[in-house]
Amino acid sequence: MMFCTPLPDQLILFPTAQRIDAHGATRQTIPFQNGDLEIWTARSRLAQQRNHVDVYILRFYGNADRAERWVALEADAFDERAIEIWGMNYPGFGGSSGPARLKRMSPAALAAFDALKSKVPNQPIFVFGASIGSAVAMNVAANREVRGLVLHNPPPLRQIILRSYGWWNLWLLAGPVALQIPHELDSVANAKRIHASAIFLLAENDEIVPPKFQRLVVDSFAGEKQVITLPGAYHNSPIEGPVVVEIHRAYDWLFGAIAR
Repeated sequence: MMFCTPLPDQLILFPTAQRIDAHGATRQTIPFQNGDLEIWTARSRLAQQRNHVDVYILRFYGNADRAERWVALEADAFDERAIEIWGMNYPGFGGSSGPARLKRMSPAALAAFDALKSKVPNQPIFVFGASIGSAVAMNVAANREVRGLVLHNPPPLRQIILRSYGWWNLWLLAGPVALQIPHELDSVANAKRIHASAIFLLAENDEIVPPKFQRLVVDSFAGEKQVITLPGAYHNSPIEGPVVVEIHRAYDWLFGAIAR
């Protein structure tokens, strides 16, 4: 029965569909697996003023979060850059057609990337991911041409399940659950295949993805990288304080010579 039921989906995914204030972000949908995939977009003030975008960011969120909550707020944070953010809601989340399944997350992300790329074929696209969204973002980067990545608290799902939860059940539960994690979401394996540059943001006191597991992903990453520790932060702590200046310096490095 273990293999006949989507146990990892039940344990890991927490989809919601209630209305959330989008703070002015624009909603669009693209076709996906006989349904719709919901994407929210917003431009920074500079992009709005110029009516021109220099950088596109495709954004993937955590397993209990939604794109419309953050897209417009994040665009506002890039007031010195002409950027447009595309935030995707996973299948079963928000207005994206269900069901919510781990195995549907990576195909949905690739569909979102392809939709963006078809719209702006000659523009640089960066992928950002938080928590499980980092696993999704890395799968995109391992299979598509992205300019760079920002990965916040990246989880190696299989390793966390086996090493943190296997001992108390002699791996009789953790082993089958780990085996059901889609290989597309294997962050360690994907990290070895990515040669784009990346910024890693690691919460110092992460209680959900402990730093030693985040480091498995960082150490496996094949591309050039900058690692920024978020002092005193837990998994869902807001990013604030002096580290914000350090992060914006890292953005200067990641975005490189792209116009501002």
